[in-house]
Amino acid sequence: MDRIIVPTGYMGSGSSAITDLISEFRDCQNEFKDFEYIFLHCPNGLFDLEDKLLKGNNAIRSDEAIRSFEMQMNKLFNKKFWWVGNYQKVIGPEFKNLTDKFINEIQEFNFEGFWYTHEEVNNRMFFRLLFQKPFKIISRGKIKFKRVLKYDDGMRISFIKDKDFYKYAHDYIYDIVSIIGKDKKNVILDQFLLPFNLYRVDNYFSDELRAIAVSRDPRDVYILNKYIWPSKNLVVPMPKEVNEFCNFYKKMRESEIIVDSKKVLRIRFEDLIYNYDIELKKIMNFLDFKEQDHINKKKRFDPAISIKNTQLFRKEEYQEEIKIIEKELKDYLYDFKQKMDNDVKNTVEF
Repeated sequence: MDRIIVPTGYMGSGSSAITDLISEFRDCQNEFKDFEYIFLHCPNGLFDLEDKLLKGNNAIRSDEAIRSFEMQMNKLFNKKFWWVGNYQKVIGPEFKNLTDKFINEIQEFNFEGFWYTHEEVNNRMFFRLLFQKPFKIISRGKIKFKRVLKYDDGMRISFIKDKDFYKYAHDYIYDIVSIIGKDKKNVILDQFLLPFNLYRVDNYFSDELRAIAVSRDPRDVYILNKYIWPSKNLVVPMPKEVNEFCNFYKKMRESEIIVDSKKVLRIRFEDLIYNYDIELKKIMNFLDFKEQDHINKKKRFDPAISIKNTQLFRKEEYQEEIKIIEKELKDYLYDFKQKMDNDVKNTVEF
């Protein structure tokens, strides 16, 4: 495998344009175009496991971390009608086997014992306890039952060293990506990483990784998300009240840990459209792609079409809200050299 290519963005920022663009090149695997592989950054995913085991770890935290990761991976594997799940079909049965192997590698101890998390009553435990209660009352406590616990496999502990965790995690990720890639030279994994965890890339990935983070003028993001996408059932989870949106957007962007890594390229969605040739060359250099490999140029991403998705904020009816965004989010605005009067009715988003 030559490249693991990860288009990523800030919710509605246009990273799918990168997915479409890269798909125009020879030997780029993208069978599930819109599918987002989330097992690294989802709640209780691999990155949460890293944080729990490598920062402030203890026995009970370790036990919970391993179990939570295992349960989340099982959900992604088994749930057929969850749009980010169904890994049994999307990736294959190997995902479950590789996950079990990875857990066995990082789990260092498994012995008899329990903590309060094991005693938290669930439905199965409730009915067992309910069944036992009359016998305890009648016997005045003389009849003893085995303690009812949520888990029957004891404590699962890991105090793994950083370098060992990252080694096993690296192999786990690459084994899965190899299956997804189906022997192609390059595999495209939309949203495999988020901008907010790009600072982790050098711990997990070798030089094959190339992440392209796409940002977009928040004025257009706001207008699209409030006025256009809802009719298409395509909204992203951002506030629709303009002051709250500005506060949210600023805090979201400021929360990111910026990393200087050769594995990461940051571009503007608008540059990809208005400066197509320049940005295309920049992306090709970043990916070590050759011009002759661009076999379907502008078949998936055509800037002449996508330009209709820009400068939508210029409509008169939006100006009261737009003025607030321009004041509060001035550091994130795009400097349009060419003014356009696009109509929201002509957008071709998604």
